[in-house]
Amino acid sequence: VVGLTGGIATGKSTVSNLLAQRGIPIIDADVLARDVVRPGTRALSRIVDTFGPEILQADGTLDRPKLGAIVFGDDAQRRKLNRIVHPAVRWGMLGAVLRCWLRGERACVLDVPLLVESGIWRWVGKVVVVYCSAEIQLQRLMKRDGSTREAAQARLGAQLPITDKLEFADQVIDNSGGPQELDAQVDAFVRRLQRDVGWSWRVSWLFPPWGLFAALWSLAWRRIKHSQRAARRRRERS
Repeated sequence: VVGLTGGIATGKSTVSNLLAQRGIPIIDADVLARDVVRPGTRALSRIVDTFGPEILQADGTLDRPKLGAIVFGDDAQRRKLNRIVHPAVRWGMLGAVLRCWLRGERACVLDVPLLVESGIWRWVGKVVVVYCSAEIQLQRLMKRDGSTREAAQARLGAQLPITDKLEFADQVIDNSGGPQELDAQVDAFVRRLQRDVGWSWRVSWLFPPWGLFAALWSLAWRRIKHSQRAARRRRERS
């Protein structure tokens, strides 16, 4: 299971699409976040109980702008919403991963903007960060949204800096160049992923206890590596 993340305007969605074109299943957290609040879902029922029926539209779907107006700028209300939506999305991710495994997929990608911030990075086998410099990120955001430099800087300032996410990366895809360069990097990543997966995925698929052991070992090794990196950074700063 690969965790894919990045920052706003770094090109994460582009990389996700390129991976999908190469036949790798993509589990998109943003899509799941919409699916878990569709009419009839438990999450939507809890949201209505918490925030009132006025956050529903006439057809029974969630009125996102109205709900956004309630939680925007109110940390307590936003935390209430997150306590409902985030667990539902995580269960949705787990179900999607299991379905990929049952189909015999060699790998899948969790496309999660807040992979690091949410702690989900601890539960994947590899973390891939799509990166570009802060200035390129700023210019792309201004061009994409037609915003001023000040407005774009404010949006970037509200997020975890992309350089902080690099500390969690097993693989960095640098999207500072053009489309051809990005395409080549994605190709190289897919080849490396296929090589790392090798033949062992067949054993994990045919013999689930081995797959569970391999998953637990992978997660434990990830935490050990992150602890070692953190200790090394502390020594370098001191």
